[in-house]
Amino acid sequence: MYLPLILFGVLLNAAAQLALKQGMRQIGHFDFVLQNISQVFFAVAGNPFIWLGLCCYVVSVVIWLLILSRVEVSYAYPLLSVGYIVTASAGWLFFQENMSMTRLMGIAVICFGVWLITRSA
Repeated sequence: MYLPLILFGVLLNAAAQLALKQGMRQIGHFDFVLQNISQVFFAVAGNPFIWLGLCCYVVSVVIWLLILSRVEVSYAYPLLSVGYIVTASAGWLFFQENMSMTRLMGIAVICFGVWLITRSA
């Protein structure tokens, strides 16, 4: 009954990761050193993808609180692993990230585990 709400929260969390990744792709590599802290701060604070990612996180936390008020945590929390599947697939699709056989096998194991958990509801 609450599975669609759980999946919506998980997808928002995955969207947050993807937006943050895009934001950091635009900003680029940086070192954590005192000399560039203000430059990095303003680059991060001024990036719309970073803000989008943070907003997605905030909404996903609100949804997660709603979920936890209604569903057993032992059922809901493992379903967060669906986010691994979504972000790995989206990373491959949108960012041309590596999708090795090892990663694909890991995703298959996660899918099987999620299937088992949803059957227990």
